[in-house]
Order: sequence, then C-alpha cells, then structure tokens
Amino acid sequence: MDSETRRITKTWLAGDDGLVSRGDYLLHGDGSVSESKGDEDVIETIDGSSRLVTRSLQNWHTHLGMVLNRGMGEGLPLMEWLEEAIFPVEKNLTAELVEIGTRAAAAEMIASGSTYSCDMYYFTQTIGETLAETGVRATLCGPISDGLTPNSEHGSGEALRQMESLIAGPSPRPGRIEYGVGTHSVYVCDQETLLKGSELAKKTGSMLHIHTSETRKEVADCFSKHGMYPIEYLDSMDYFVSADEGGTVCAHCGWVTKKEMRILAMHGAHAVHCPTSNQKLACGGTMSYPAMKEAGVDVRLGTDGAASNNSLDMRSEAKAASLVQRHDHWDARILGPEEVWKLATKGSRDWVTWDLDDIRMRPRGRDGRRLLSNLIYSGAKVLDVFVDGEALRKDGVTLTIDEKKAGEQLEISVEDYYREIGV
Repeated sequence: MDSETRRITKTWLAGDDGLVSRGDYLLHGDGSVSESKGDEDVIETIDGSSRLVTRSLQNWHTHLGMVLNRGMGEGLPLMEWLEEAIFPVEKNLTAELVEIGTRAAAAEMIASGSTYSCDMYYFTQTIGETLAETGVRATLCGPISDGLTPNSEHGSGEALRQMESLIAGPSPRPGRIEYGVGTHSVYVCDQETLLKGSELAKKTGSMLHIHTSETRKEVADCFSKHGMYPIEYLDSMDYFVSADEGGTVCAHCGWVTKKEMRILAMHGAHAVHCPTSNQKLACGGTMSYPAMKEAGVDVRLGTDGAASNNSLDMRSEAKAASLVQRHDHWDARILGPEEVWKLATKGSRDWVTWDLDDIRMRPRGRDGRRLLSNLIYSGAKVLDVFVDGEALRKDGVTLTIDEKKAGEQLEISVEDYYREIGV
C-alpha cells in the first residue's frame, strides 16, 4: 500500500468509463483506484455518503494570467477585442501582475475541480513558479513572438531564447509543471516564427500550442495569402509535432474542412473545443465534434482565458460543449453525460469529490443514474481535490491557496493596472 492512499466509504464513484457505482474505495497516490476491504493501511478515511468521486477536469486551452482582463472589451468580436482591448493593455504587463493573476486563476481552477491546464501566456517562468506552489499540473507553452511579448524587444529573438532555456532547465515542480512552445496563430506569426517554434518543440520533445481556424476571417485571409486554409498551411511547412515527440495543441478549430481534420488526425494533434469563448466572441463557426470524431481526431475541451469566457469552470464548459453540439447538429444524442465527461477529464490521474447535499444534485435517481447528468447540466460544489495523493482542497476549503487573499490582491492590482493605462 502506498503512503498516499485514502479510503472513502459509502460513496458514489464515476469511473473512467463515466458509469457510476457505489461502495468503499481506495484512492491511491498514483491515481489508481481499487475496492476497499476495510482493513488497509491508509492516511485517512473519508465518509463519502454525501460525495460523488470523479476524475479531475482537464483544461486544454487557457491563458491563466488573463484573469486580469476578465470582463474587458465586452461586446467586441474577436479581432476588435484583441486589437482594441487586449493587445494594447498587455503591453503594460509585468511579472508581478501575471503572478497575481495566475494565483487567482489557479484558485478558481481548484475550486471548480480542474487540476490541469495547457496554458499559453507571457512571463512563462513566473507562471510556472506560481503554479508550482499551488499543486496543480500544467503544460506552459510560452509565446515566442517578439514584440507581442511585453518583456521582449521586437526582432531580438529573446522570447525564443527564453523558452528554450526554460524547457531545457529544471521544472519548478517535476511531474506537475512542464514547459512547451506557443506560436500564437497564423495571423500573428509569420512563417519564420512558426517554423522556429516548431523546430524548438521538435528539438526539445516539448508540446507545441497554437490558435487555429478560430474565425471565418482568419481562414479567408490565410487562403487569400497562401492559397491554403490554416491547418493545410501549417502542414505544408512541416509545422506539426507528432504525438510521440510532444504533440501539437490546436485550439478552437471552428472553421476547418474535412481534409484539415484528416491532417490533424494524421499528426495525432489535439483539437481543443472552446465553445463558450467562441460563442461569446461571436466567432460563428463551432467545432463539429461528430466530424472530428469520424476523422479520428483527438478532441479535448478548454475554456480559453477568463477574459473571453469569462470563467475557468470546466464543468460548465462540458455543459456548453454538449449543448452546442446538440444544437448545431439537431441531435440530442450527441455528447451525452458519459461521453462529454470522458472528454472533459481525458488523461486525468487526479480525483475530485462533489457535494451531493448540494440541491443541484437532487434527485439522484435510482442507483445514482442521474448523478453525472446533474453534475454536468446543473453543477455542484467541489469538496476535495487530490493530486498525486496531495490534498489541494479538503471539505470545501482550498489548502494551497488563500482564496480570499488571492482575490483581494487581484482586485487591488487590477485597479492600479488599469488606472495606469487609463482604461
């Protein structure tokens, strides 16, 4: 028996297949689960009679530090939102601001049941050091585009060198924090920058992260300039990093052809569905999950940043994904509770418990058959979060972050930040 095993009794457990059962279980530090006989050596026993145990949620596209900009640029479509609201204010970012924003974002993640984020944001080292303190997992794909990065002079190559150094260096928390490469998009990065990012990821065996085919304008502009759609264009320059080398994360993919879906599948790329952000920014196109599934693409879910969502709650994102796919395809059978939950938790090795006394989880139904549906479509409070056997949250209280303090620091910092830039 490993030293981080917990026993949870008389509980409901949603397995990796999404099916719910009831009994006494052992949650092991390595992420595995087994039935308890009641006499094992454990670090604690938890009464699970009012708990539902599930895998933790996994957020595959985030900009954690952008919680600083939550509610910024309301009502603007994507390109206006970026060019008029986001890019101008981000020029004034500091490492201190990003640290404060990241800590608040991590608190929101833990409180809503997420233990992993695939992130792309500035001051990547600061993000890694901050998240290491919180206990969550992350792959931090730092941007390599000089000029966009607030602490890099345009054309200096400094951003690229910084990321190469971070990837090659020690992790601030081995096993939980990793670094990768972020190339923002085909409309921000020229071919040379895209290739430099790809080459660095291949050289270091790290993850490569990009926004792809988010709007109709992005797709049309790419075709007009290159005679190819974005994913075709990326493929033509040998951009993609294979899944066994580090993998490629393509966020959004709302305007992709079936040919492009086959390209994504061929490279083993992760296509990240961000339904709330895409709807809020009126992107028009929505990833077609049935078509992606038919093409064999590995689909994941993500919130995008808190500036465009405005939430980092992946439970809500699972709901949004299920509803928009059903709506768009006129099919109420698409992404039912079990399937969408597997999508939202895919790859998780961690555990979350949810409060069954939360009125939103009633009625439970015969043999608990309504529990997963209630959780996805109604919601519930997170009680416990366990990562590698470490408790990040117990009985509804986050242990690794002072939530109140994090919120107060965010409030004060944002007030000063926007006062400085006159917004």
